[in-house]
Amino acid sequence: MSERAGFDAAIVGASTAGCTAARLLALAGARVALIERRPALDAYKTVCTHYIQSSAAPVVQRLGLAKLIEARGANRNAIELWTPYSGWIRPPGGAPQGYSVTRRTLDPLLRGLAADTPGVEYLPGWSAVGLLGDGRPAGVEVEDRRHVRRRISARLVVGADGRDSAVARMAGIRGRVRPHKRFFYWAYWRGVRPDDGLSRMWLMEPDCAYTFPNEDGLTAVLAAPHKDRLPEWRADLDGSYARLIAGLPDAPDLSAAERDSKLLGKLELPNIARPASRPGVALVGDAALASDPLWGVGCGWAFQSAAWLADAAGPALSGGDLDAALERYRRVHRRRLGPHHFLIADLASARPANPVERLLYRAAARDPWVASRFEEVGSRRRSPARMLAPGVLARMVRSGVRS
Repeated sequence: MSERAGFDAAIVGASTAGCTAARLLALAGARVALIERRPALDAYKTVCTHYIQSSAAPVVQRLGLAKLIEARGANRNAIELWTPYSGWIRPPGGAPQGYSVTRRTLDPLLRGLAADTPGVEYLPGWSAVGLLGDGRPAGVEVEDRRHVRRRISARLVVGADGRDSAVARMAGIRGRVRPHKRFFYWAYWRGVRPDDGLSRMWLMEPDCAYTFPNEDGLTAVLAAPHKDRLPEWRADLDGSYARLIAGLPDAPDLSAAERDSKLLGKLELPNIARPASRPGVALVGDAALASDPLWGVGCGWAFQSAAWLADAAGPALSGGDLDAALERYRRVHRRRLGPHHFLIADLASARPANPVERLLYRAAARDPWVASRFEEVGSRRRSPARMLAPGVLARMVRSGVRS
């Protein structure tokens, strides 16, 4: 067994969060081992909305990634929302935009950017199988497909390995799991109408759906039925999918569209929240917080959480108090994302909208001022508590009860 010493950080997982953390930590002067179990540089994640919220756009630009995905045709996104209480809620003019781009485009570009960053040593084809150190993590033990093992010592271990994080499990970081009462089937289509670049989402209660345009003329068309309908879908998958999409208000026109993929499905996607750090170890992306993908938060939170970690831990890795820095990261992560995750997990129960939410939907559809505040929360730039501010509530009441 060989040992590789001298790393400041060992990052397990070279997807969105891991590559972001690796590049930003290295740019701050750290020496980083970026460990990825898949050997191919162009590997990519398939279970994803491909929707990067506007709250994460500054990180995409900071990485130097924006120009790369824009050159590949990434869609600058804005979204319309339909509810039975409001009809369509239109995106306010002038709101910041994020990006919609498939992972088969995004992942290789970002991984190549990270791997080429001075200070990053990219280690594909290795899986983390254990943590080094007695108590406080001091690195990771990795294994390749031939069962050859290496020990990689590092001051900081970062779990960027997804909702089923092996790093979290090995570090004894347990998560709070809240079930999801919907399941998901989606496919990529070409020629979906209307072809105006807007994303659309339907909250049908209890079923949901969305259409998210991406680059190369592809649109992800997703159905999220209640789990009570699972036997029906198992009996006739293609027919059930087609009927749900066709039955949407102002349904997307697929009559002349061509399906570009098989129907992809995911039956279990529970909401999982873990503490974002412990002494010597940090979690980023889905490893820290895996929320309902219906709301398109996963990519954005991966970028943002990795940036927060780099900003907190980067200076400390050159000689400061690392554990104090990790505690600051944990608090920022909880403050910025905790309220959003709580609300998203609650809505994943497929419950009907409560009276305040119904009022909000109606007001946002009628009042551009309320719509702007709603968009700030929906894009995760502001806390959900924003909608409970007295001034906002008063405006919602005035606008929502207007005939």
